[in-house]
Amino acid sequence: MPVWNARISKKSSNVFQKFGNSIDIDKRLYKEDIQVSIAHTEMLFKQKIISFKIKNKIIWGLSKIKNEISKKKFNFNTKYEDIHMNIENRLFEIIGDDAGFVHTGRSRNDQVITDLKLWLKNSTTEINNLLNSSIKLIIKISEANIQTIMPGFTHLKNAQPISFAHYLLAYVEMFKRDKSRFNNNIISLNENPLGSAALSGTSFNIDRVYTTKKLNFSKPTGNSIDTVSDRDFVIDFLYAVSVCAMHISRFAEEFIIWNSDAFKLIKLNDKIVTGSSIMPQKKNPDPLEFLRGKTGNAYGNLISMLTILKGLPLSYFKDLQDDKEIVFKSFDQIKYSILILNEILKNFSVNKKRMYEFAQEGYTTATDLADYIVRDLNVPFRKAYKITSKIVNYAEKNKKRFDELDIKDIKKIEPKLNEEILNIFDLKKSIKSKISYGGTAFENIRKMIKKYKKELK
Repeated sequence: MPVWNARISKKSSNVFQKFGNSIDIDKRLYKEDIQVSIAHTEMLFKQKIISFKIKNKIIWGLSKIKNEISKKKFNFNTKYEDIHMNIENRLFEIIGDDAGFVHTGRSRNDQVITDLKLWLKNSTTEINNLLNSSIKLIIKISEANIQTIMPGFTHLKNAQPISFAHYLLAYVEMFKRDKSRFNNNIISLNENPLGSAALSGTSFNIDRVYTTKKLNFSKPTGNSIDTVSDRDFVIDFLYAVSVCAMHISRFAEEFIIWNSDAFKLIKLNDKIVTGSSIMPQKKNPDPLEFLRGKTGNAYGNLISMLTILKGLPLSYFKDLQDDKEIVFKSFDQIKYSILILNEILKNFSVNKKRMYEFAQEGYTTATDLADYIVRDLNVPFRKAYKITSKIVNYAEKNKKRFDELDIKDIKKIEPKLNEEILNIFDLKKSIKSKISYGGTAFENIRKMIKKYKKELK
């Protein structure tokens, strides 16, 4: 019988055993669980709570178990419910009753949260490393497309000409913020729960500062009740995953639109498309649609955890067992989403000609014209706006682009304007003129790429 059944006179119902055990989920915490138990054992010896002989036996047994699990020679038993009790039960089999000392001065409550925090620290670092690879790919593509001109959109309507590189670098900013959110989460979860025990601490003379240093936390948690009931760090992680997934989804949505037959701004390599079961000609952007669709799961995981916590009094309840499954699902999803994103970034091409032609549609240099009128005629912007609107209306009515207008046409609307105004309609000059910090000017982009590269070192 499991050790916690010492006072239970009847066997748990089969349906509860099947529903209540978590070993199939939390067995991926085995490395962290053994790491925590070894640190705890070393602390118990340091504090003269256990002998040198017992310490060595426990650590030897735990190391043997770690080796068994890593070589897939360990028998995970649902009868023992979770990874912690599976390991402890096996430790009893290996070293006998001395295994019982490993749980001195701690509870599964503080043990599980310590394991999960350690796992999240490592996993969050892994996510940020993957985001770095995405940023590097985007920078590489941007360097090759600084002078690739495309329309910038608002409301999915042509707005102003921009550099395609400037568009791509917008996602560098987003992913940088994602990294900051993940890093902030590492800082907030960097408090050691071990030693809080079930909820009130322990009467044993343990040294929580020692285990804090051993497990590479910054400090011990300050309140034992809060420690075992706290899942804020889980919510923070799930929120960071949700925002990152949203950014990836926005990218996916745009690339789906741009790859469409209506836009044709980019083309996806055959490595990242799929066919149709009935239409032989189709090449569908399924990986992009996958990224867009999976974002809903990330949101759902965040809402699930918030809902679990909203009605829980202090301190520990079985409800909290679901935190690990939710965290693992969100981690796996964001990890593979970033990996798929990186494959997409490596396997698309830019239709530069189409981008340029598209940027010439929709009178995208109208704002440049209004700005010129402000400077040249020394009139308020709102008046320049009205003059520009009249010129746009005239061009649209006569089915002409700005660069197809004659100066005589323009002078009919505003006689004070001269032929110099025709230079304003040049898309490249428009982009070059956007010199404000963060603007799309080619020189700005080069400086930002240099800045991003420096930050990645």
